[in-house]
Parts: sequence; C-alpha cells; structure tokens
Amino acid sequence: MSVRNSYKHTAAACYIGYITQAAVNIFPPLLFVQFGTEYGTDLVRISLLISINFGTQLLVDLISAKLTDRVSERTLICAAHVFAALGLAGYGVLPELLPDPYAGLVAANVICAIGGGLTEVLISPIIEACPTENKSASMSLLHSFYCWGSVGVTALSTLFFVLFGIGNWHILACVWAVIPFFNIFYFALVPISRLTENGEGMRVRELLKNRTFLLLAVLMICAGASELAMSQWASALAETGLGVTKTVGDLLGPCAFAVLMGTARLFHSKIAAKTDLSLYIGACALLCILSYAVTVFSPIPPLGIIGCALCGFSVGVMWPGTFSRASGLLPKGGTAMFALLALAGDLGCMSGPALAGIVSDASGGDLRKGLATAMIFPALMIAGLLLLRKTGQKNGK
Repeated sequence: MSVRNSYKHTAAACYIGYITQAAVNIFPPLLFVQFGTEYGTDLVRISLLISINFGTQLLVDLISAKLTDRVSERTLICAAHVFAALGLAGYGVLPELLPDPYAGLVAANVICAIGGGLTEVLISPIIEACPTENKSASMSLLHSFYCWGSVGVTALSTLFFVLFGIGNWHILACVWAVIPFFNIFYFALVPISRLTENGEGMRVRELLKNRTFLLLAVLMICAGASELAMSQWASALAETGLGVTKTVGDLLGPCAFAVLMGTARLFHSKIAAKTDLSLYIGACALLCILSYAVTVFSPIPPLGIIGCALCGFSVGVMWPGTFSRASGLLPKGGTAMFALLALAGDLGCMSGPALAGIVSDASGGDLRKGLATAMIFPALMIAGLLLLRKTGQKNGK
C-alpha cells in the first residue's frame, strides 16, 4: 500500500513529529550549564528561555484554535516542521552570528517554539482522526514516542559530548534539525483526516463556557507543570545539586525520566481498555507527589536520581490521558478543543519550570527548594479529577 493510502504512514509521521518535539524541548536544557559557562547566562535568564519557549507555544496554541478551521492540517503540520528545523539549526548558528549570544538563543528558541506549538496542537487530533479501534491506547502510544525521542536526544547528545566535546554542541544542533526537515516531506504525502467536518465542531467561545472543558484545561496545566518542572531542571539538578558528573547526571536524570515516562505510556496503551482512566491518572498524581518528595528531600544522591526517574513514570499518562478524557467527554470538541488544551498544557509547561527556577534563584541557586514548590501541581490535579468526576456523574457520563 502506498504512502498516500496508508494510515500506518500517517501514524509513523506523527511518531517522528513527537521525536522532533522532544528535540525542541529536551536538547536546550542539556546545555543550560554550558550556556552559563560559554555565555555567562545566569539561572534567571535560563528560566526566561524556558518561559519564552512555552510562552511562544502558548501563543501559537491560541492562534491555532482559530486557524485550524481555515487552513488544512497538512499545511500547518508541514509548516511546524519547517520552523522546528530552522530553530534547531538556529541554536547552533545564531548565538555566534549576533552581537549578543543570548539574543541568538532567544531567537532560536522562539523559532523552535513556533514549530513545537503547531506540532503539539496538530499531532494528537491527527492521530485521533485515524481509523483505529482503541483511541486511548493509540494516544498513549503516540505520546510515548515523545519519550523515546527524549531518550534518544539525551543519550546521543551525551555520546556526542563525550566523543567530540561539549564545546562542539553547535554542530549537534544542526544535526538534530535533519529530523524535522525529513518529516516535512513525509507529512506532505500521508493521508490526513479531520475529527469533525467544517462547522460541526464546538466553537472556541462555546468551549470556554463549558465547565467540563474548563476542568480538563486545569488538568492540562497541572500535567504540563508536573512533567516539565522536573524534566527541564533534571540535568542541572543532577550536575549541581546531586553532585554527579554531567554525563552520569544526564543519563540517570533526564534520560531515565524519559525512559520511565515512555514505559508508562506504553504500559497504559496495553491496559487502557480495562482501566478507569480518571482513577489511573489520580494514582499517578499521588506517585508524582511522592517522587518529587524523594528527589528534593533525600540526602542521598542516588535516591534523588531514583526520585527523578520515578517522576517520569508518574507523569507519563497525565497529558495523553487528559486528551483521551476530553475526546470521550466532548466528542464534538474538534481540533479547536485540542488546540485550547495544548494551550493549557503549555501554560503549565511554562509556569512549572519558571516557578522552580525563580524559587531556586531566590534560595541562592538551590534547585531542590525550587522543585519542592512544584509539588503543588500534582496535588491540584487530584482535586481537579475529583471535580471532573462529580461533573461527569451529574451529566451521566
């Protein structure tokens, strides 16, 4: 069967899209300490990079909620990969070209974030519209590729740094840009369906007035914050707070985090048909609180690394699980609903790491104290799930 007629190729292109998303979000944090060494970038400005990244993605999500009814998914997803390729290559080039290297980092960050924002909005509804039987399992499997991409980016980047030196990271940035460049042409060929026909989906204003949707948006904020507060700071925490080398810290910190997050999503894709999704997400939120506590309060570095990795498993189902609950509770939500939920998730992705960075800087650079404040997000997620269950019971769902 040709590429144009096979939804298996659509799924494969989506998987590569999430690997691209992983490169956009995971590669720069591996260099946070290097940015400080090479360019004199302090924790506040690094925190600002994280905020700019997800703030830009948030703005793109907001625009996309309106744009998806006017522009085809194929056009938008190809454009997303153009921006991702240019942004990743920009990390390697722009800091050296511009008079202020930090301005180069910001520019590359924004370009990447545009691609990342469009990807996040479009990939999930594209896979949801594919003709598969178990939508929840398909969603978890899709999102697991973000994790495997994170593992690959972390492990291969670490190997590159060991073999060629971290000072050559500019070259590696350009190498990672090849992945989204290839996927531009793949997405141009595969079949892409729509969740709803034009005019049938819920409008943005209608969604914003819906209590169920608003609760789902809160869950997405908490999911993004719980995941990214740990993953964005894991490398720096391992290197500066847990007293291990960068190589060991990257492999046992963010890499283990991503492996267990992917494992959690694969595991859920196997048991999705037999599991109460809300209860499963709630149990994972409790595990998330425990993992944060182990990471920040343990006096023994190996236990801190274990806590970081365990956090990856605990947050695995939060994001795709909330998407699946949204599809079940609001089947007419359409791409606009996914765009607004992605916006909420990116708001969490921006606020979680930023809060941790700000508190850490105010505490004299103590990342443990910063991450301790992020425990509020999985706690809020549990409260949101309870309210969502009550709302669903009232509506007979």
